[in-house]
Amino acid sequence: MSEILDDVIRRYINTKRDSLLPLLQEIQNELGYLSEESINRIGQMTGLPTSKIYGVATFYDQFRFEPRGRFHIMVCHGTACHVNASMQIIHELERILKIKAGQTTRDGTYSLEVVDCMGACAISPVININGKYIHGVEVQKVKEIIDSCISNSSVYESSR
Repeated sequence: MSEILDDVIRRYINTKRDSLLPLLQEIQNELGYLSEESINRIGQMTGLPTSKIYGVATFYDQFRFEPRGRFHIMVCHGTACHVNASMQIIHELERILKIKAGQTTRDGTYSLEVVDCMGACAISPVININGKYIHGVEVQKVKEIIDSCISNSSVYESSR
């Protein structure tokens, strides 16, 4: 991981705070998230204080500080989905997975993210697992959907 990290950071060696976003985005694209190690390496190699780096990274909700799970579940919480019970779906996922939105299960199998809108309002409520959309989700079917991730892993993993 540190070789990849160092290679990316070298391309931005003269980075200042105002050009930090592309560096953070590229590191997240390469590693899947911004680790504590990556924040520290950026600071060491660019001379920027880690507090400034964290400040920029935490300001934008696009950045993750935990790795995604093998099955990354995104739940739409836009207006149409909200009206059609997305909040109950989110609560059910949190209950079943024993994590909160923005977290990954301890075993790294599942991660959960709530997004503002997936642009699929006509078929709401919608969830997305590794790029595969599931529409018209019902709260009572959430457990079945979660179980299908493991039993049909090739379907979900091929979408990644």
